[in-house]
Amino acid sequence: MTAANATPAQANAQKRYEVHRADLPLSCPLPSMGLWNSHPRVYLPIETEGGESDCPYCGAHFVLVD
Repeated sequence: MTAANATPAQANAQKRYEVHRADLPLSCPLPSMGLWNSHPRVYLPIETEGGESDCPYCGAHFVLVD
């Protein structure tokens, strides 16, 4: 399956996500997630929050791993 045909990940399916500096700026839902059934995109200041951040809409917890 090519990337163009890949199905987007379900938004907010997990409660903990590991992200990398290459993924910044961090937003929830992540760009790889389907947005049609999720909340509005919100940007999270993970770097200024000590490497961990929580989404105010869905409660997903993001951890910066590098």
